[in-house]
Amino acid sequence: MQSRFSRRSLLQAGALAAGGTALAAVSPVAGIGGPSGPGSRYGGLQPDPGGLLELPPGFSYRVLASEGDLLPSGMTMPGHPDGAAAFAWPGGGTVLVRNHELDVGKGPPVEGRRPYDSGYPGGTTAIVLDRDRKVADQFVVSSGTINNCSGGATPWGTWLTCEEDLTGGFAVEGHGYVFEVDPSSPEDELSRTPIREMGFFSHEALAIDPSSSVVYMTEDDFRGKVNKADPIRDTRSAFFYRYLPDDPSPRKGALQAGGKLQALAVEEAPLRNMDFADPQRRLRVVWRTIDPTDVHNDALSKGCARFNRLEGCAFSGGAVWFSDTVGGESHLGQVYRYVPGTETLELFIEGSRKKRMQSPDGLTAAPWGDLLFCEDGRGADRLMGIDPEGGAYELASNGLGIGELAGCCFSPDGQTMFISIQEPGITFAVWGPFSPPDPARKRRLAAGSPGEFGPALGAEGAEFALRNGLGRLEAAAFQALYGLPL
Repeated sequence: MQSRFSRRSLLQAGALAAGGTALAAVSPVAGIGGPSGPGSRYGGLQPDPGGLLELPPGFSYRVLASEGDLLPSGMTMPGHPDGAAAFAWPGGGTVLVRNHELDVGKGPPVEGRRPYDSGYPGGTTAIVLDRDRKVADQFVVSSGTINNCSGGATPWGTWLTCEEDLTGGFAVEGHGYVFEVDPSSPEDELSRTPIREMGFFSHEALAIDPSSSVVYMTEDDFRGKVNKADPIRDTRSAFFYRYLPDDPSPRKGALQAGGKLQALAVEEAPLRNMDFADPQRRLRVVWRTIDPTDVHNDALSKGCARFNRLEGCAFSGGAVWFSDTVGGESHLGQVYRYVPGTETLELFIEGSRKKRMQSPDGLTAAPWGDLLFCEDGRGADRLMGIDPEGGAYELASNGLGIGELAGCCFSPDGQTMFISIQEPGITFAVWGPFSPPDPARKRRLAAGSPGEFGPALGAEGAEFALRNGLGRLEAAAFQALYGLPL
């Protein structure tokens, strides 16, 4: 029978029964996309004559790679592209490194010459583009892994590829690890060496704080069930982790020197299950040290904050963003913001209607300061943007109507966007009138609260709010009171 109580009414009842008190909400709940639904800062999406990728007016795309293409090595281009990152390449070009989320029997494998485990089909490939966005080379970067779902770029120019898997175990050459791969040194020894101290669990995505080299990681674990009729009976659990490296040097291989793995926890007892979180409610968090050999079970036993299915992860403007693809009242997804400087977490935005948000997966910090997310709703998925005011807009849509969008990232100059359709395995380069890079807007997104009104904060004001854990209105009032610049 359908429950007549909402998740949050159940939470409030539990909090009152426990005599708990909640931190005040920073701002009213903001509906994603505003009252008229999603638009676009670049104009509405246009039908694609090729039927592949719908984009705003003035934008163009080129297909860079398709599953089954022949590589210069004579090997076949694998399918299921997922997480990706782009780096500068000698001669003024760009190299795009892509994961291939391949399981046994799922498609042509990544055929490398020096695999980590020759029995498994996943790995990473690279596409080198010249100044004109034309393909100059393609090659395998790593192979012999499994279900390379997402990962994250390092500030020092390598890609950390994550296995979304639990095959084997910590004490054996199993799977369920993070590997560091370097497109300038493909299939080297490092690419075949799991970073064991980052934990054995079902890894999804990660992001690195460039000021500290701390790595933040999401877990996509399918154990348990989401109970839509009776949320109290939800048994799904996934956790948000961080890795504190012993050697924080921004260099290739430093993460292999060891470190401490921790999971995020919220000390307010009713919020062990983050599905009950209220939007814009800032929660104080603590971190609990976790056994890297039995990560998920240890986090569960230590009462760490439970999410449903964590997916994307991005660092921007001093904040870490991550998505729960089936979280929220309607199970349409949530995006969270964690601020390391204040040790606070908040549910930044939540989907309430499919037109506005459905199953947010991979996250990307756009050069102009907004946060982008790929939908994984098993249909005509879109690439959506979230602005500092909490509004959402469409930036691209899958013209095929099938296949997950994945791997959104940008060239170092911010002028080329890359994105893939996972099935049938197509990767695109997109260009057009992108807004210029805007670090101040990134700080606004990291410090402000969606739906707030009042005086706009400048770059100094946004930094002030972020540093002191204040909302936009609070910071504006404080600065006006003391005569500080906005």
